[in-house]
Amino acid sequence: MTEQILVLTDAEDVTAERVAALLTSRGAEVLLLDPGVVPAGAHVEMTAGGTGRVRRWLRLGDRDVDLDGLTCVWHRRPTAPVPPRTVGDPDVRAHLSGEVKTYLDGVWRALACRQVPATRDVIDRADRKAYHLAAAVDLGFAVPPTLITADPDRLLDFYDEHDGKIITKPLHRSPRGTAEAPMGRYTEPVSNRDLGYVAALRLSPMIVQAYVPKDVELRVTVVGAAVFAVEIHSQATRHTRYDWRRYDHENTPLRVHALPDDVAERCRALVDRLELSFGAIDLILTPEGEYVFLEINPNGQYDWLELATGLPITAAVVDLLLTGSVEVPA
Repeated sequence: MTEQILVLTDAEDVTAERVAALLTSRGAEVLLLDPGVVPAGAHVEMTAGGTGRVRRWLRLGDRDVDLDGLTCVWHRRPTAPVPPRTVGDPDVRAHLSGEVKTYLDGVWRALACRQVPATRDVIDRADRKAYHLAAAVDLGFAVPPTLITADPDRLLDFYDEHDGKIITKPLHRSPRGTAEAPMGRYTEPVSNRDLGYVAALRLSPMIVQAYVPKDVELRVTVVGAAVFAVEIHSQATRHTRYDWRRYDHENTPLRVHALPDDVAERCRALVDRLELSFGAIDLILTPEGEYVFLEINPNGQYDWLELATGLPITAAVVDLLLTGSVEVPA
């Protein structure tokens, strides 16, 4: 039987295109869909009752796809539905986008095929930092002393407890907004200037952690049972000292890291505990050799690591989509 794989991602996802090309070379039928174009640029329809069965299909251009014939759905980087520009009222636009997303999430969730890295609701749950931090502690990871609070006094107490050596980061993975009007912040140290605005914390909770000295940072990509670890030498440049997502590629070396067996197994266990088949885990390796957990992204980017190191992560993702499992590399 020919594998039929639907990839839900944005229209400019070169990583998904590379995976799709490899899947096609192995005989699979692959369709890339940006959910953001539904319903204006693609049509998803469902019938139920009367005939005693449920049918779901997708119409994209001149192509009709029987969604119940899919063998796998990859929730890669789906975008939110975008109403047509003719709808100008922001409240109406938000309502329409929410309606379409709710409908599509229900359609994907009900499909009987394999879903990578999991169904959308499981992905969303695993992405919650308060949730996966608790799971990491339960599995025995070393975790920085952490406080999640909207109480300014508690933050000030935490600041004193750690002699001012603390960092904050948002509950979302990265800052929102635009370059002209950013919202949130990267992982950054708390300065005396920041303390002057501590009362604003009452508007929204924030993650506060004791600063952990770094030898290197690690991005550990778990694909099935395979674990790929890459050193990010974020301390080589001041630009990425506190958050390597500020990207300074020319001055931030990336190297393959030999992860100890017990740490690799704990990474697999975390992905399994969160009911995922893929996860990108961020760790710190301290100067003393301790591995410290920071967070997990259920669908983190990996191609930049593969391009820099040659690790066969894409091949592992292809195996996962085709068969549902990936063996530990020899």
